[in-house]
This record gives sequence, structure tokens and C-alpha cells, in this order.
Amino acid sequence: MTLKDNSVNAVLASYGLRLAHLHPASEIVAIQRAVFEHQLGWDRAQLEMRRGEKLSESEVLKVFLPLKRLERGEPLQYVLGSVRFHGLEIHVAPGVLIPRPETEELVDLIIRSGEVPRCIVDIGTGSGVIALALKQAFQGARVVGIDSSEEALRVARANGARLGLDVDWILMDILSDQARLPQQVDLVVSNPPYIPWSEAKGMSPHVRDQEPAIALFVEDTDPHRYYRRIAELARSSSTSLWFEGHHRSVVGAAEVVRATGFGNTEVMNDMSGSTRFIHAVR
Repeated sequence: MTLKDNSVNAVLASYGLRLAHLHPASEIVAIQRAVFEHQLGWDRAQLEMRRGEKLSESEVLKVFLPLKRLERGEPLQYVLGSVRFHGLEIHVAPGVLIPRPETEELVDLIIRSGEVPRCIVDIGTGSGVIALALKQAFQGARVVGIDSSEEALRVARANGARLGLDVDWILMDILSDQARLPQQVDLVVSNPPYIPWSEAKGMSPHVRDQEPAIALFVEDTDPHRYYRRIAELARSSSTSLWFEGHHRSVVGAAEVVRATGFGNTEVMNDMSGSTRFIHAVR
């Protein structure tokens, strides 16, 4: 660790210098703010007001150690170990997908829809963000989180236990012939893998190389396979389906869902105006 002095400005300058090859300046500023808030409890205003202050050795260590992992290309969320999602502090680690703002929008859409489900199933639950946020919103409902990764379910279980939210976690490969959903499900939700492998080369390395491929990518030859399979499984038990999707292919995914028997299928935009979500009702 080499700093000109122990000032906040010196730490910030080091972040700017050592991350410049990975991120634009605006993103580096956001990373700096997140690190100081997470490690020292400083908000944006405090960081600006205290830029000229000297930090103690322990404070320098807390804010400087993350930089070593960040300059290796690790995502900020993995380095800090948690993200805020719908008011919840969710632990994330390599092996689970980092929640995006669009997924938070999906949860908002479900909550505002007027549906009052008694049983919710989240397929491809990962760290459990959707399942846990919906359990918090619909506390009287049974919520089930399904994933094919035991590693992801360990993270989800720990999140549920720490937050005191009772969710049933099930290890299941939804594509297998043996896959079945619980009986009497009112609502099924999924943010399935939807990025074609052909787009991987054009993606940011700290996403492509760090987050689990199994949660991101799908074969170009059948990009809608998860939508089709989930809709088929839900057809006999669920009345409502919600999906997140690729802005380039979500319309096609909606057609696949409609063809399985969910005749009332709607494509919805995210806050940026891109087609992003599917809501389907039998």
C-alpha cells in the first residue's frame, strides 16, 4: 500500500489511478462513494466535506483493501459482499448473479399489479433477491425459491435466515424431465438466463468473466428455452407468470409463452423505455 499521506484525497486519487484502465471516471466516483459508505459509514456529503482529513491506519486499511480486488476486475458487489435490493441488504458472492435495477423494477411491477398471491415460486432464484423481496411484500404467502445451483441456494438460505424471511428453498434443474412445480401456485416469476452466447465477447469482462455463466447465457439456437419450459410447467398450476428478458428478444419470448396457453400475454418496458418484462395470465 503506497499513499502520499493518509488523507481521504490520497485514497481517492489512488482509486482513480489504479482503476482508470477498467472504468470511466464517473463509475470510479460511484465506486469510491460506495466503498466509503460501506466500509466507514460515510454518505456522499460526508465524503465531500472530509476530503482533506487524515484517516487513521485502521480506516485507511478498510477503504484501501477493496482496491486490490477491484483492480483485478472483481465486481464491486462481490468485493463489498452485499447489495441493497428493495430495501433489503442482500449478501452476494461469486456463484450468484449480481441483481440489476431492472430486476428491482420487476418486483415493483408485481407488487403494484394488484395481485395478492397465496403461493409464489421464483425460478432461478440465485441469491434469493426476488423471493425475499416478494416475501417481505406478501408476508402471508408461501414463497418458494428454486435454483439448480447448490452454491446459489447456500447464499439464498443465509440471506433468508439473516433477514428473518421464511422462504422454502428447493434444488431443482427446471429443464429436467423430473422438474415439477408445487401445487396451487398463484404466481411464478423468473429472471432466467437470456443473453445469447454470441453476445458474450461484447460484454464487459467484469460481468462476463466474473458472474456465473449459467445464470447469464443461453444457446443462440434456442434463446427462449427457459421461457418455454417454465410456461409449460406453470400451465397446469399457476394463473400468473412474470419474466425479465433481453430487450432484443423479449417480444419473441412473449410469443413462446403465449403459445403454451397463456393467452393474455403483455410485454412491458423498463424505466429506460426498453422492452424488458413479460406478464402472462391464463
